Amino acid sequence: MKHHPQLPCMFWWCTLHLPLQTMPAPLPPMKLTYLPLLLTLLSGAAHAQTTPAATATQTGSPSTPNPGQPVQVVQASCGQCRLGLPGKSCDLAVRINGQAYFVDGTNIDSHGDAHAKDGFCQAIRQAEVQGEVVNNRFVATYFRVLPKSNPAK
Repeated sequence: MKHHPQLPCMFWWCTLHLPLQTMPAPLPPMKLTYLPLLLTLLSGAAHAQTTPAATATQTGSPSTPNPGQPVQVVQASCGQCRLGLPGKSCDLAVRINGQAYFVDGTNIDSHGDAHAKDGFCQAIRQAEVQGEVVNNRFVATYFRVLPKSNPAK
């Protein structure tokens, strides 16, 4: 197979099998300066996208329970409308052992319309939770609202 002398060859075997005059010209120094910078930026962007997913699977997420921790069933509702906590907006709260705490790790809008007839501002619901109380707030690592039980007819 004969290589056309006017077309540069980009394969590694060109250095061994073709005459020197058909080799492509080396990149100018300015382009070589930008290439490592570009590769660094691309690798940093790729790493930034994969890191949060790895962290979420290690610590659990509000939708996935951690099998190593107990799951509690608590009352959940709007802290201001139903549980008597101070504030001017509607925020998710739980009542654990008679004490109400605002919730971090999930929010009231993540569990449906708070102002619907069965929403957190209208009713106190049961929820399965995992987490701990830190600085008088419940930090949820798992939060699932249980379905309403239908009264027997």
